[in-house]
Amino acid sequence: MPKLNGQDKTSFLPNFCSAEALFIVVLSAELLAMVLTLALPLYKEGLLFDLAMNSLFIQWIAITCVGLLCILKRYIATLTEKKAAAFSYLLILLVSFIITEIAWWSLYAYPDRVIPDQKLHSLFLIRSLGISAIVGAIVLRYLYVQHQWRKNIETAAMSRYQALQSRIRPHFLFNCMNTIASLTRKSPELAEQSVEDLADLFRASLLEPSELYEIADEWKLCKHYLRIEGHRLGDRLSVEWEIDSLPDDALIPQLSLQPLLENTIYHGIERLPEGGTISIRGKFKDNRLEITFSNPVPDGIEDTHKGNKLAQENIRQRLITVFGKDSDLLIENKDDHYKVTVSLPYKRL
Repeated sequence: MPKLNGQDKTSFLPNFCSAEALFIVVLSAELLAMVLTLALPLYKEGLLFDLAMNSLFIQWIAITCVGLLCILKRYIATLTEKKAAAFSYLLILLVSFIITEIAWWSLYAYPDRVIPDQKLHSLFLIRSLGISAIVGAIVLRYLYVQHQWRKNIETAAMSRYQALQSRIRPHFLFNCMNTIASLTRKSPELAEQSVEDLADLFRASLLEPSELYEIADEWKLCKHYLRIEGHRLGDRLSVEWEIDSLPDDALIPQLSLQPLLENTIYHGIERLPEGGTISIRGKFKDNRLEITFSNPVPDGIEDTHKGNKLAQENIRQRLITVFGKDSDLLIENKDDHYKVTVSLPYKRL
């Protein structure tokens, strides 16, 4: 399973070894100390001293729990969710008990070399364990609910991703088959090559939707597709490539660029009697990739095909599913040219 921000997606517990988790725990513990201090009677003196003591005591428990959960994370990862929750909960209570006892005997017991008040000791222990039990249960429940919510979101996103990935335009298949049929009579070698190119495209569509692969392989699929369309459109189709600055090992979802190239032909070049030139340009800057597809469009003729925006929206959703808000798909239509720019972060194996 992939990991996100260092956290194992199969576990409902976060990565307590990370600085982010430690910061959140320390901040939450301090807020708890403030709440407990503010709950004291208003007429009580020394609230700042009480706040300092509560902070020291609670932070001691919180940081110790985080440290132990970090050290034992490999063992906890082998447990089922119920056992991991029970183990973590008992660990919190055990740490609270030990630190409460240490705090009592070091701070409250024998302040004036007198026998400690056993009743006060019991109340202090019950109060501390009660607060730890309630807060620990709430925190673990919150982490579990958040984990289930995240799993539901990812499942829905993956289902949508698979649905988007499985869509193959019927007109593309029909055009390819017609092209191959015509080539079998006049050029069997080109027909065989077209069948191999089409097979590569379909093979890519059968890959696991969750897999990423190198952009160099996507460019190969694009060239297979262009070679098939080149047999059909002839001299009406020309392509300018400027992608040398892009790293070949950048990871992207399969068939995320080829459909954009398909749109440039279906909604642009095909509709121009004289054809035109497709421009494919790539930029790599600040660990980001920007890939622009540009094609001429007929002047003053409305595009009656409804699939263009749907295909672009599908690709945008697929990129968001994989890269989140770090990715974007921008559309620009002016000066008789249609441009689509894909922006995404640089990821590699």
